[in-house]
Amino acid sequence: MTLPGNNSTSPAFEFFLICFPSFQSWQHWLSLPLSLLFLLAMGANATLLITIYLEASLHQPLYYLLSLLSLLDIVLCLTVIPKVLAVFWFDLRSISFPACFLQMFIMNSFLTMESCTFMIMAYDRYVAICKPLQYSSIITDQFVARAAIFVVARNGLLTMPIPILSSRLRYCAGHIIKNCICTNVSVSKLSCDDITLNQCYQFVIGGTLLGSDLILIVLSYFFILKTVLRIKGEGAMAKALGTCGSHFILILFFTTVLLVLVITNLARKIIPPDVPILLNILHHLILPALNPIVYGVRTKEIKQGIQNLLRRL
Repeated sequence: MTLPGNNSTSPAFEFFLICFPSFQSWQHWLSLPLSLLFLLAMGANATLLITIYLEASLHQPLYYLLSLLSLLDIVLCLTVIPKVLAVFWFDLRSISFPACFLQMFIMNSFLTMESCTFMIMAYDRYVAICKPLQYSSIITDQFVARAAIFVVARNGLLTMPIPILSSRLRYCAGHIIKNCICTNVSVSKLSCDDITLNQCYQFVIGGTLLGSDLILIVLSYFFILKTVLRIKGEGAMAKALGTCGSHFILILFFTTVLLVLVITNLARKIIPPDVPILLNILHHLILPALNPIVYGVRTKEIKQGIQNLLRRL
């Protein structure tokens, strides 16, 4: 494909994605594990959603929150990975301006929606362990519905200015994005306008949303641990911690991968430019694949529900 030059000043209505500028020769080999991870993530989340929908015993607030997490993972995967594979397999590098900014919005908003969902799930575990007698009156179906509205509204509205600010920039320095996806950093650096407001807003709002969620998660588990240490009785502590195990593992993966991604982006001058690009793609694959598998393996009710689903097929 012939790409427009970086010095082009003519108006255009599409960007061109250049995945891994330094290592384009091995993109076809990389597409195989990525496609397998994509199928695993989609299949695992779809199985979990169908299991929760069909199994009456799983119609509980915690599993509704897990369904929300699976829906977010599915949308994130479908937003990013098919386009990446299209670039690898068919050299379809062009992406329209609206599609690029829509992808940017979904990536930013759904990432913070996942973080917020983890925070609400941590609160659910806090109530279950620290206030077990009040659990059924606090964590209700209405609570989950209000929580889902809060997750979507808070993160959708606060991250919406990021693609809006990017879309208002003048792209007179070319339209070649040195990335596989339309991240705000990769796109805005092509503008010849001042991008300080754009970058500051993303940094502040991303740090505030993700940071506040993490603080509340840590506080929830602090009180959970404090309560568990007071529990007396053989096996009681292990049982209490077991109800939080799956959730804690997922939060650990989420924060670790996110931290590595942030560090590699900040250390761009030291780390080869293709490393952050690859980590960004894997971030949209590994966590969506892990979330349903961890819960499916560690939660007896979900494991039983999947077995019942397989018997019906």
